[in-house]
Amino acid sequence: MRWDDVRLEGDGFVLRRWRDADLEALLRHADDPLVVRGLSDRFPHPYTRADGAAFLAGEVVDLSGPVLAIDIDGEACGSIDARQGAGERAHSAELGYWLARVHWNRRIMRRVVTAYVPWVMDALDLRRLQANVLDLNPASARVLVCNGFVEEGRLRGAVRKADGLHDLRLFGLVREGPPSSG
Repeated sequence: MRWDDVRLEGDGFVLRRWRDADLEALLRHADDPLVVRGLSDRFPHPYTRADGAAFLAGEVVDLSGPVLAIDIDGEACGSIDARQGAGERAHSAELGYWLARVHWNRRIMRRVVTAYVPWVMDALDLRRLQANVLDLNPASARVLVCNGFVEEGRLRGAVRKADGLHDLRLFGLVREGPPSSG
């Protein structure tokens, strides 16, 4: 599937493809230690111009997939994507997202996930979507639960951050119904 023309409009945001012109906004919003603290190490801090250019060039994540910018008032302020499994796990994907701190506590990410999840599950013919959340990010866990995800477990001490070991909480959403023919 081609993702170039994807545009999902929601209440207060648009989900669209990342573009080179997003570099300055990406640098402004991604270089925030509070944004980074709940994300994997492939999201560095400080977030440099080279990091932003590498991301937009598809060198950090595969931008040929359903990786969308969260556009608020004409500016890329975050990202959401689903990394599909392969082989016996091709029916599932891992959901990941982040949002600029200036937009926190406004239920924007809850609405973004509400718009993105059914679309990406249809687009990739997924039966399962899962997300990992660090124990220090209860707001992200609430976003998932409000979108029908169920907490399936906890990996104790699974992630090392600068302040020590953290638990990783696993959330899953399974689409019911008959299996696809693929």
